[in-house]
Amino acid sequence: MFLLHPPEVRELDTFSTMPDAFRRAQRSTWADANRGGTITDSFLEGPVLDEAGRLYVTDIPWGRIFRIDAQGAWSLVAEYDGEPNGMKFLRPGTLLITDYKNGLMQLDVASGTVTPFLERRNSERFKGVNDLVFDAEGNLYFTDQGQSGLHDPSGRLYRLRPNGQLDLLLHNVPSPNGVALSPDGRVLYLAVTRGNCVWRVPLLPDGSVAKVSQFFTSYGPSGPDGLAVDAQGHVLVANPGLGYVWVLNHRAEPVQVLRGVPGSSTTNLAFGGTLRTQLFVTDSTHGRILTTVLDTPGLPIHRGPAG
Repeated sequence: MFLLHPPEVRELDTFSTMPDAFRRAQRSTWADANRGGTITDSFLEGPVLDEAGRLYVTDIPWGRIFRIDAQGAWSLVAEYDGEPNGMKFLRPGTLLITDYKNGLMQLDVASGTVTPFLERRNSERFKGVNDLVFDAEGNLYFTDQGQSGLHDPSGRLYRLRPNGQLDLLLHNVPSPNGVALSPDGRVLYLAVTRGNCVWRVPLLPDGSVAKVSQFFTSYGPSGPDGLAVDAQGHVLVANPGLGYVWVLNHRAEPVQVLRGVPGSSTTNLAFGGTLRTQLFVTDSTHGRILTTVLDTPGLPIHRGPAG
């Protein structure tokens, strides 16, 4: 990759670390399949902030949802038989969760009750849903990753319309992961983890997609995971295998590299704070939340049609 100007490098700071009381040094079914049997005391993803500025994150192997306040204090909101990954607010007080084990689930944050939202498509189970984003009209885009990869490029991208219609937009993705929308909502960016790249998915007026292309190519042992977009249209790419967050311009050139401490696994992103310029990043394998303050705010995060 040829760049006229090298990207600015910023170091990510630690915002908060999971207390030892919440860590579980045990084997889990999820870790046996996805972490090579490594003892995984937590694996954090799905950061999202509520209107009060509190951060919610998922813990995949142990089916837990945590809330972290502005001072970095942790509390357990819910624990259930699932493998929660991405989250967005469906409406105030209700989180919609992409659950690898169960499909789409919803969480009432006041009671901690988790109930099904969409478990199957035409009576068939999903491969293993991963991440999600709402557009301004209440359409929900979500990825169905499962164990797909270059050996099995059968991962899917779905759109769930407010009227309940479920559209299969892509079915040939080698590990679809994070999703984010351009400022005008006409392009969806899709992290393709095992392909070590980010796809650009044009969303056409008739509801279809066409001329899907590869927007950005990364490198290293584990490719792009979570995505975010800022108000100027920069695409932020969490790259766990490198411990980086790439900040890309419209040409997919890195203009900034946000760098975690060596060994960090930077998986998911969320903007927050009063001016929406603070970025929170999950360091999944260490149970940490990393942070930095950027110059450009993130795009507003849309809720479901009821929100």
